[in-house]
Amino acid sequence: MPFTRPEPPYYAVIVSSALDADNLDGYESMDSRMAELGRAQPGYLGRESQTSADGRELTVLYYRDAESIAAWKQHPEHLEAQRLGRKQWYADYHIEVAKVERAYGFKRAE
Repeated sequence: MPFTRPEPPYYAVIVSSALDADNLDGYESMDSRMAELGRAQPGYLGRESQTSADGRELTVLYYRDAESIAAWKQHPEHLEAQRLGRKQWYADYHIEVAKVERAYGFKRAE
């Protein structure tokens, strides 16, 4: 089922990342747990993700407000996932947080 973006205003957390293919022990189970736990967080609105041919991932997470993002960043299990990510799973990542005040689009009728 395709993701439907919320009506603005809302926040987008944009994560660009590359995994370290040499050390992914435990990554898949932690990734599943973070997705499950993240969906349950107050203010969470949804997510979209794409992986490029070279394995780089771009994920956009949508939240109602900045406080929801801050609370998720400080969640104890998420803090541990962040620690392990920096220590062993990610070659690199870059995160941007943006407030979406206006959004529009087009979809051709079938």
